[in-house]
Amino acid sequence: MFAKYDVIVVGAGHAGCEAAAAAASMGSKVLLATMNMGTIAQMSCNPAIGGVAKGQIVREIDALGGLTGIVTDKTMIQFRMLNLSKGPAMWSPRAQSDRMRFAEEWRLLLEKNKNVDFWQEMITSLLVKEKRVVGVITALGLEIKGSAVILTNGTFLNGLIHIGEKNFGGGRTGERSSKGITEQLEDLGFISGRMKTGTPPRVDGRSINYKKMEEQAGDSVPGCFSFLTRGLLKKQKSCHITYTNKKTHSLLKDGFKKSPMFNGRIRGVGPRYCPSIEDKISRFSERNRHQIFVEPEGWNTIEVYVNGFSTSLPEGVQLKALRSIDGFESVKMFRPGYAIEYDYFPPTQLKHTLETKPIKNLYFAGQINGTTGYEEAACQGLVSGINAHNKINQKKDFVLSRSEAYIGVLIDDLINKGTEEPYRMFTSRAEHRILLRQDNADLRLTKKGVLVGLANKKRLCLVEEKINKINKIDDFLKTTKVVPKKINKYLTRVGSAKISEKKSLESLLKRPNVRLLDLIKKTTTPLGINLSKDKLIIEQTEINHKYKSYIKKEQELVDKMSRLDESKIDPNFNYKKIPSLSAEGKEKLQKIKPISIGQASRISGVTPSDISVLIVYMKK
Repeated sequence: MFAKYDVIVVGAGHAGCEAAAAAASMGSKVLLATMNMGTIAQMSCNPAIGGVAKGQIVREIDALGGLTGIVTDKTMIQFRMLNLSKGPAMWSPRAQSDRMRFAEEWRLLLEKNKNVDFWQEMITSLLVKEKRVVGVITALGLEIKGSAVILTNGTFLNGLIHIGEKNFGGGRTGERSSKGITEQLEDLGFISGRMKTGTPPRVDGRSINYKKMEEQAGDSVPGCFSFLTRGLLKKQKSCHITYTNKKTHSLLKDGFKKSPMFNGRIRGVGPRYCPSIEDKISRFSERNRHQIFVEPEGWNTIEVYVNGFSTSLPEGVQLKALRSIDGFESVKMFRPGYAIEYDYFPPTQLKHTLETKPIKNLYFAGQINGTTGYEEAACQGLVSGINAHNKINQKKDFVLSRSEAYIGVLIDDLINKGTEEPYRMFTSRAEHRILLRQDNADLRLTKKGVLVGLANKKRLCLVEEKINKINKIDDFLKTTKVVPKKINKYLTRVGSAKISEKKSLESLLKRPNVRLLDLIKKTTTPLGINLSKDKLIIEQTEINHKYKSYIKKEQELVDKMSRLDESKIDPNFNYKKIPSLSAEGKEKLQKIKPISIGQASRISGVTPSDISVLIVYMKK
């Protein structure tokens, strides 16, 4: 019934979609298996893409040739650049999405790819021979052969949904959980764990009094995620902000005795940085209110997402508490919030390629690795799809370092440190974040995407054009000088000292509050680029100049650390034979089996003295 596939992707969430699209676009024949064709790329939680550090990840996915950024740009209803009051390393794009159109656009793009086939059915086990995966088995007992398999099961592995004192099997509301794979993987030697996440109630927008809330509009000039798209968003839809209060907290506390979080029913560990409303009022009892973001789910729906009110309390308690919040006094609930427990596999069992160590040609991506978030899942899907294709075609592993991408930081964190709670990305996790800005993802990664066979030549042409324009502006800044008469009035206005003789624009740009665009307008020398069309390029050039010394220092540190990554270690090396290593160091090194001194230095529990011992031993 089935021909043999190159790559089989199990699960069609954000990880599965990027994995299938990547492998298929590179030339592999792909089967995307899902339990429900109607929920491909569904936004199970909030209808938004991006945010702090997550926006950088989406830009990186796009630069490499992935599709999340393109889909987001086509379907967003609002765009905001976050953290503009902070340094450029912290600027993060975020889009509010039309939830139904987002899923539809993803499915249409996958259907246009002739290398992607679809199969709607639960995958219950893997076909494994001699520690190599060779296919999958469906619930109907059908055997589908494949050279590589990527598991992107999300919250479906033995998923258990909790609402108050009720609990029932499910991978998502209205959908059944997936059985069989966890048990088989454990038999094959994998270690599994249990995690928890949650979602808030959805409500009827017609029953909300928005006049009692703060409006949160999008940027006056909306941006985008993909480096291929510009100016798609002509109108925007506002979000709103309201707050819980003492009455809300009192009503929620009354329901704690029926909360699965407090009566021991939930055993999985929840996300630290996206706590439930029960968690918030319990852990932060000194606070009288908590912020609630009221997010529309699309252009043509009345459904609204209550961000900040994730809960597993009984549905009656949820509704009473909601109606105590300003603007929600008469709110109608479409469906209650719930918590879900699911199986995951500690990611220390993976290589940098996301291939599993125990079973060859088997890859894990997304929540199965203990991560949370659409963006984290999507980038893992992309990396696993690229590497699955490369592996079966005897091509080089595709690995991004911590200094090259947030994607590299995420994967390196996962495989070296593991995670005991749902992992999400933050700018603070990236030690080289001044190099990993959202504005330069194309310069960092597009060439890599082209070389691997995923990004197209059009992207490379755009990058080369951008580099040429940046070089042109650089030359302009170095060679163009301005006289005091033309610039002193401006300098005084921005709080900068006047000049008494001619100065180059390059030297003036280093001053705080002095903007490149303003300097360009103060000269009569032709620049040769379109100021409105190339505004983002001008902005990026300004960042490069203002932070030049910091960028240089960071690059020197990267070069120093990269030398440690070039010092390779045999994956089968026996660390027990080095007596001077610490006991914990031996244990962790033996478990992770790093492939370089650099990787070894990033393993939790391996001390600097352990690394010194390793360096000396390897030199011998």
